[in-house]
Amino acid sequence: MPEFDIAIRGGQVATGFGTARCDLGIRAGRIAALAERIDGAAQVIEADGLLVLPGGVDTHCHIEQPEANGTVHESDFVSASASAFAGGTTTGICFIPQFKGAGILDRFADYRARAAKGMLDHGFHQIIADATEEVIEREVPQVVAAGIRSLKVFLTYEPLHLSDRDYIRVLLAARKHGCLVTVHCENYEAIDWRTRALIDAGMTAPKYHAWSRPPVVEREATHRAIALAELVDQPIQVFHVSCEEAAEEIARAQARGLKVWGETCPQYVTLTAADMDRPGFEGAKFMCSPAPRDADEHARIWDRIRRGTLDVVSSDHCGYSFGGTLGKAQNGRDAPFRDIPNGIPGLAARLPIIFSEGVSKGRITLEQFVALTSTNPARLMGLAPRKGTIQPGADADLALWDPRRKVTITNALMQHAIDYTPYEGLEVTGWPVMTIRRGEVVMRDGKVQAEPGSGQYLPRGPYDLVRPRGVTPNGFMPA
Repeated sequence: MPEFDIAIRGGQVATGFGTARCDLGIRAGRIAALAERIDGAAQVIEADGLLVLPGGVDTHCHIEQPEANGTVHESDFVSASASAFAGGTTTGICFIPQFKGAGILDRFADYRARAAKGMLDHGFHQIIADATEEVIEREVPQVVAAGIRSLKVFLTYEPLHLSDRDYIRVLLAARKHGCLVTVHCENYEAIDWRTRALIDAGMTAPKYHAWSRPPVVEREATHRAIALAELVDQPIQVFHVSCEEAAEEIARAQARGLKVWGETCPQYVTLTAADMDRPGFEGAKFMCSPAPRDADEHARIWDRIRRGTLDVVSSDHCGYSFGGTLGKAQNGRDAPFRDIPNGIPGLAARLPIIFSEGVSKGRITLEQFVALTSTNPARLMGLAPRKGTIQPGADADLALWDPRRKVTITNALMQHAIDYTPYEGLEVTGWPVMTIRRGEVVMRDGKVQAEPGSGQYLPRGPYDLVRPRGVTPNGFMPA
C-alpha cells in the first residue's frame, strides 16, 4: 500500500516563513511530509517550474448573505466556492447577519445550512447590529460555543451601525467570551449629513459616493474604534483600510502595544475614485465602502503592507451584478448614489492581483504574499496551524502557481454568479493552475472539480492571540 496518497514533486514550496525546493507528501487530507524526494505515492503531481503555496484564506467575504428586505446576495455558496478555487483560495470566513429587532440564533442556523451546500471550507463572523441584553447575555454565548470567535460591528450604514455605547457592549461581550471584534470604521453621522447635503445639491451620480465618505470619516472612526477597544482592553481588527490616515491610527495603536490589526483589499491598490466617474451608470460597478481613493494612495497602502501595519489582504467580496433586480440597478439606473448597493466581487481576483501587483512588481516578497493572504489571516482568526501554512499536520490546502503566466482578467475567468468584474482587462503576472483542498484536487486548469456539499465547517475555539492584555485605564474593569 502506498505511503502517501499524493506526492507533489519538484515545486518551490513557500510557507510564509521561507521557501525551499522539495517534494510534499499528502496522506488522509493532510500534509504528511516535506522531503528532498518522496516516493511511494498513489498519485504524483509534477510541479517543476511552479510555486507550491498554501491555499488562500479569505477572512472577509459576503456569500449568500440574507438582507433585511428579504433578498439574498447573488453569490451562493456553490458559485462562490467555484470562484474561490479558481483564484487559489480554499478557506473563507463569511458573515451571519443580524437584523434590528431580531436575535441571532435563527440566522445562525439558517446560514450554517446555506454554507453546508458549498465546497469551500468555512467559518463565520457574527454580525451584531442590535446589541440587546437578550443577544449579548444569552445568544452570543451560544454561537461562541458553536465555534464562532469573531463578532463584526459597523460604525456606519443604516440600519447596521451601533452607537458608541452599544459598541462597548459588544467589546465587553467579546472580551468575556474570548472573541475578536472586527470593525467597519466610518462615521455614520458624518456620512449621513454629507450624503444629504450632496443629494440636496443635485450631486447624485456614482462618483459622489466617494465624496460622501472622504478619508477623514474613516480616520475618525478608526481612532474612535481603537480608543474604545483600549478602554475595555479588547483586541480588534480594523477591516478594509483604504487610506494612510486610517492606517496611521492603527500604527500608533500598535506602537503603544495594543492588540489592533489592520486589513486591506485589492481594490485599494488598484481602483480609484475616478473609476466611479465613468459615463452614465458605469461608475456603480466600482462602488464599495470605504470608497477607492486617489491613485497616490496606492503607494501609501503598499508601504503600510510592507511595514506590517496592514498584515491581512482579504477580498471583501460582496457581489452585486451590474444589472438585474438584485444588482446595482435594483433601484433604477438613475438612482442617487445613496441608493446603489455597495460592494464589489473579488473572490477569484484577490490572489492573482496581490501576487502580480505585489510579488511580480517587486513591492513585496513571496513570503510576504503568503503571509498576507494565507498565514496571517489563519493565525488571526484562530485557524492556525490547520490552515494557512505548509507544514506536517496541516490540512493539505494548496495552490500550485505559475509565477510567469500572464493573464488578462475577464469576468468569465472569475467563475462567479455576478455579471461583471471591476478588474476587467487588468493584466496580471502569476496565476493558479491547480487548487487542492484537504488533499483533493478541486480546480485544475480553470475547471472546478469539487462536489457541492464537500466543504467543511471550521469551528474555532479559544486562542491566545486575541486574549486581552490585562491593561485598562486606572486598572479598572467593571464586573
